[in-house]
Amino acid sequence: MNLTNFLVHLRFERYFPTKISKNIYLTNRMQRVHFIAIGGETVQNLAIAMSKKGSFLVTGSDSEISEPTRIRLKECRVLPDELGWFPDKIYKGLQAVVLGENVTPDNPELVRAKELGLKIYSYPEFIFQQTRSKTRIVVSGSHGKRITAAMILFVLKQLKMDADYMVSAPLEGSSNLVKLSYESRIAVFEGDEFPISAIDNRPKFHLYKPHIAVITGITTDYVPVFKDFENYVLQFQKFADLMEVQGRLIYFDGDEQLNKIAESLRRDIVPFPYNTPDHEVKNGLTYLKTKYGEVALNISGDHNLQNMDAARLACRQIGVSDEQFYSIISGFEDEPGL
Repeated sequence: MNLTNFLVHLRFERYFPTKISKNIYLTNRMQRVHFIAIGGETVQNLAIAMSKKGSFLVTGSDSEISEPTRIRLKECRVLPDELGWFPDKIYKGLQAVVLGENVTPDNPELVRAKELGLKIYSYPEFIFQQTRSKTRIVVSGSHGKRITAAMILFVLKQLKMDADYMVSAPLEGSSNLVKLSYESRIAVFEGDEFPISAIDNRPKFHLYKPHIAVITGITTDYVPVFKDFENYVLQFQKFADLMEVQGRLIYFDGDEQLNKIAESLRRDIVPFPYNTPDHEVKNGLTYLKTKYGEVALNISGDHNLQNMDAARLACRQIGVSDEQFYSIISGFEDEPGL
């Protein structure tokens, strides 16, 4: 124990001689965050991630919580004691109130939070607040977001480069969709272009302000959610416009709309186009042709290869060499449904 820790220890023993007193002291120093509609898929994972940070006291409410979610929340000690909305859970001492996707304007807890003038965040806003000081990589596009983000995180994990993340399906070896920590300097998110909630129609990915952005492609598949295709494309244009200063935009140059976006970028943003990398299929296996030699892959198909090249360029921006990337990505296995 060093001198500083020893003095802190003595101070604790003098003023908090019992374990109960110490626990009360530590609890009082914790930041209090309340999640309204904690049962939603992303929000439950965010609440669990915050509870694991150690310096947050997490509470939540919901009118309905499914059994798998109930078990997870209970294990992390953030399961509400009973279902329903309880305005008395909202008090002046809360540092933040975070809203899930299903919160309505007349929600009693939301109404109470507004009356008290508390800080109220949508969950994308809160995630941004928790990663403000980190290098944010946001993967967006009509398709391929999940696998591209998974590839980036796979490479970083093998290199022991700790990263926060938010993904739409569990990564290999984890049941969590969200990870937030004090130690990591990098955060990797899937950037969803759909509205935040019924009371906030901003696209989620407009709130993340990436340093490094990936757009895999823009298709007409999701146009019914938006006014028209032109409006849909506009959301990606705004996403690029909202990047941090001197951002890096990685985009598929086989997409006409993305080429137009790249041509109209802010002057400080650097574009990095990608396409299908040079490869060969032999005996049913795909081999990538690189200047370091052939690299055998466990993935196949043009889309997956394009996603891989986007992941390579994203990793390059944070100091991962192409040689390192290729040596690691050969071990990445395609997962059904990605």
